[in-house]
Amino acid sequence: MTSESFTQLVDAHYAPLYRFALSLARNGSDAGDLVQQTFFIWATKGHGIRELSKAKSWLFTTLYREFLRGRRRDARSTSLEELPPGENEPLAHDVDRVSRIDSAAVMSALHSVEEPFRAPLSLFYIEDMSYQEIADALDVPIGTVMSRLSRGKAQLRAAFLRAETPVAKVLPFPGEGGARAS
Repeated sequence: MTSESFTQLVDAHYAPLYRFALSLARNGSDAGDLVQQTFFIWATKGHGIRELSKAKSWLFTTLYREFLRGRRRDARSTSLEELPPGENEPLAHDVDRVSRIDSAAVMSALHSVEEPFRAPLSLFYIEDMSYQEIADALDVPIGTVMSRLSRGKAQLRAAFLRAETPVAKVLPFPGEGGARAS
């Protein structure tokens, strides 16, 4: 891979990877580190991919695995979930789909969802991925994606109801449509 094609790959995928990393890591610094590590791994191992059309899935899968690896490593000390939310809580810029909702409230609710369900929710709502794309990125069966989305949406709705935010009436939740099965 030439440096020009690597630059094009970074330009094409940096923003979506960063948004996904931000939804997982919960802070900009860790998200940036995850994305940087993902592109480093691509630079050292990505040349093994024969079809560049699969680069997006490979990058998301690698980022998610790096997140999990780091989380396991950090579990001996302080995990990210145990840290109190900072004053500079990240905002999800793509949550503008529902303009009536405060993005900080959405991210706060998303961060209250258990991690196994948060990753598929982020990929579904923020990155607009299909069930199959999420399954490929997380390296799980499509049925697992559907189950995690359903349980994650239920946790998300409960978080919105606890916060008494009107979002519970605006976003589609289980049984209310919004599926992207392709």
